[in-house]
Formats: sequence, structure tokens, C-alpha cells
Amino acid sequence: MSIEYVPHLEPFAERHFVSSFSKKYKSAWDVTWKGLLDEFKNFDVLIAKSNATTIVHSERVKVFKVDFRVHGTEKSRRGSGNRYIVALHADTADARILLVYCKTDVRGSRETDWWKGLVCDNYPQYRGFFR
Repeated sequence: MSIEYVPHLEPFAERHFVSSFSKKYKSAWDVTWKGLLDEFKNFDVLIAKSNATTIVHSERVKVFKVDFRVHGTEKSRRGSGNRYIVALHADTADARILLVYCKTDVRGSRETDWWKGLVCDNYPQYRGFFR
């Protein structure tokens, strides 16, 4: 049975990342964001297609990293360098969008360390999963 998740864009992700996508891609971002919101709602379909990398799989929460492409661009999901980190809470049917970023946003040489650090620093409720 599939869960229909309710997407929630976290303020940190909005301020630091989503706003830059919106400025850079303008109306193409609007189309992309609508598609991503649909993707968050039906995340089980995305998992079945193997488009999501499982980062955390616990009883209460699952965290995924997912590649995406901006509408109208030539690049594939994987080739775009765009990703989001989402925490799914099955008990409340919430999809908490923690980060939406491009590989060019990454500071340092290790992408995974960078985004895990951001999650730990900005979302204390998820620290225990990454440290």
C-alpha cells in the first residue's frame, strides 16, 4: 500500500537553495517545483523506479537523496547535478524537504559530508542519524 505524503518545504531549504533555483530558472523552476511536489506526494513510486538513494532507513523516518532535472534543460536527472534530500515520516505522512541543491553549491571536496553537515547543523532532530 502506497502512502500519499504531504510535502513540507523547510524554511532553511527555502531560504538557502530553492530561492536561488527560482531566480536562476524563473518559469522553468515553477514547472519543476510542481513536478517535485507531485513526486514528494507519491514517493513510493519513485522508490520503486530506483530513482532514490536510501540514506537512512529507521522505524520512524527514512531519508533519501534524489537527483532531479529542471524542466526544459537538456540534462538528465543524474547528469544535471541537482539533488534534494527528503525525510519521510510514515507515521504522519510528512515529506520534509531538507535540502534542494546543485553540486556547484557543495563546499569542500566531499558532497555527502557537506550535506550531512548542513542537515546536522540545521535540523537537530536528524543529528542522531548522521553522527
